[in-house]
Amino acid sequence: MKKILITGTSSGFGFDASKYLAQQGHHIYATMRNVTSKNADAAKALNDFASEHDLSIEIIELDVVNDESIKKAVSQIDDLDVLINNAGSGYGGPVEAFSGQEVLNQLDLNIAGPIRVTNAVLPIFRKKQDGLIIQVSSTAGRAAFPGFGVYNASKWGLEGLSEALRYELAPIGIDVVIVEPGPFETNFFANMTSPSDAETATAYQHVVEFGQGFQQQVMSLFADENAPTDPMLVVHDFEKLINMEKGTRPLRTISGLDFGFQALNDATEPIRKAGLEGMGVGDWDGPKA
Repeated sequence: MKKILITGTSSGFGFDASKYLAQQGHHIYATMRNVTSKNADAAKALNDFASEHDLSIEIIELDVVNDESIKKAVSQIDDLDVLINNAGSGYGGPVEAFSGQEVLNQLDLNIAGPIRVTNAVLPIFRKKQDGLIIQVSSTAGRAAFPGFGVYNASKWGLEGLSEALRYELAPIGIDVVIVEPGPFETNFFANMTSPSDAETATAYQHVVEFGQGFQQQVMSLFADENAPTDPMLVVHDFEKLINMEKGTRPLRTISGLDFGFQALNDATEPIRKAGLEGMGVGDWDGPKA
């Protein structure tokens, strides 16, 4: 049994992972914002599921963009084995139509949020010289798409952060891995934030049309029962990584539709490893078994 903290459990991968990993015998700290208001129904659903099946799910209020909220949440945790940084959202639209503050808001949620939560739990991991951090990125963290530039920036940033963090933490026994989901049947598209400058956005009708076509293509894949779009694929990848022996986990795992980006990961992996060797830190690519 492992103690697992998951952020963003009010819906999507976080909600599904909380239920499934609890069913596998783990203790889940299911964290989310607005436990008593906007997300009260989700919190109740997880509590009811835990009670009905005699599972160990503990709901904790945690807002990844609020330092005090994170500090209070982590103070309620006596021990931890796994952190899944899952909370996040997407900003969609032409880059020019977003204000600087809107870009900062996206980066705050998708990059600074995981940093805040990670920094809060690292003292627990460092003390035991053990632990696993799973960073939920995206295939949009490996390639860019028209209309997703601000979101791309946040996920590319998370990838770089996570890779560096892996090297820093490996010598003290802590593992960092990245999961890169493709499109899944979650509320991602419905919850995307549009730019405030709608007038400027109208100058990019070609980008709008691309986005509409891309979304229609993805939705048609959701209707294909043979397409790998079941969100549980991501949850099962979480489970696989949790169950793997220390020192054997890959840095990157693509879940679901990869749009050919698995080839990108495969092609760059030898270059990444060679770079580490060149810097004399080849043995920092994950902790020792």
